[in-house]
Order: sequence, then C-alpha cells, then structure tokens
Amino acid sequence: MATALMTSPTEIPWVDRLRGDGAEGHAAIAELHELLTKAARFEVERRAAELPHLRGGDLEDLAQQAADDALLAVLRKLDDFRGESRFTTWAYKFALLEAAVKVRRRAWQGREVPLEDEAWARLAATDSAGRAAEDSELLAALREEIEGSLTPRQREVLVAVALNGVPIDVLAERLGSNRGALYKNLHDARRKLRECLAGRGFALGTGGEEER
Repeated sequence: MATALMTSPTEIPWVDRLRGDGAEGHAAIAELHELLTKAARFEVERRAAELPHLRGGDLEDLAQQAADDALLAVLRKLDDFRGESRFTTWAYKFALLEAAVKVRRRAWQGREVPLEDEAWARLAATDSAGRAAEDSELLAALREEIEGSLTPRQREVLVAVALNGVPIDVLAERLGSNRGALYKNLHDARRKLRECLAGRGFALGTGGEEER
C-alpha cells in the first residue's frame, strides 16, 4: 500500500522539513519552536537568581521571547548548518544564547552603565599600603596607557566590560553597536595595552580570549 511507503517526519532531515511548503513546513517550525522554548526556559530558570524581582510569569515571558528570536535566527542560518552535530544540538545553542542575553539585559534594565571615573576610584580603593610596589607601578602604568594609547571607543569598551563588568550585549545595546564590533574593540585594546606595557618593561602573559 502507498501508505506503507510514506516517510515518517522524524526520518526527514530537519533542514528539508523546515524548508518545506505548506502544512509540512509549518508543522516543522512549530515543532522546532517547542524545542527551543524548552531550551530557553531551562536557561532562564538557571539564571533566575540574577532576576530576584521577577515572578514566574515574567520569567516564562523571557523564555518565550528568547525562543521566538532563536527560531528566527535558526531559520536565517539554515545554510550554515553543516551536519557536524545533531541539528537540535546546533539549534539549542541559539536558544541558550538568546535566553542568556535576555536575562542580562533585563538585569541591567534601568541601570546606568558605570562611568570611567567610578571604575578607577574602585581600583584605587583596593590599592592598599601593603600592596607590592610593582603592582602599584603596573596599575599606574595601565591607567596611563588606557587614557593615552587607546582610541576613545576602545577605552570606553574596555573600561565598561573589563573594569565595570557590563555584559557585552548590554553595552552593545546601549551604544547602538553589535557584539562582534565591541569584541574587536576589546581585543584590539587588550593587544595594544600588552604591547605598550611590555615596552615599559612589564612582563605580562597573553591571557585568555574573552567569552563570546
């Protein structure tokens, strides 16, 4: 019988199903959205401590928003899927990222991005009389190079992210930029500082790359 030859939806590659026309494509999108919602809900709940003022309904709303944005991102990037992992594993990463971004942005909602002077005042407060002279010299040299060797944007990004702990996606939103551009500013600023401080006789390690 013809029905015996029909292929089960689970045997059809996700990418083909999502590109399908009509009911088949809509069903695949709905199924994917459900999976992404579960992943986003997991990440939001895992980070709920960052949002103690929110109730369950608000957290669920964040998860739904993250799933919606993740679905759009997955559909835009279908051509990037190379099959090196399961499709759902690849797609889940979009939901986890979107959920993390949503939580960080909500946590910073209504908060001012700290000013540069505040960061230096906090660093100075931690510099006690018992601190090694070499550390004090390094701190002074670091401040001089940040103020004198970096471009205004490099300085702005470095101070906000490295000194004040502003999440990169929050800063990107405030500056009307994007993560990629700010990561480049941050990378260039750190590279320039290492070179300048090395030229002044300070031996520094290369350090790890910032998380993306």
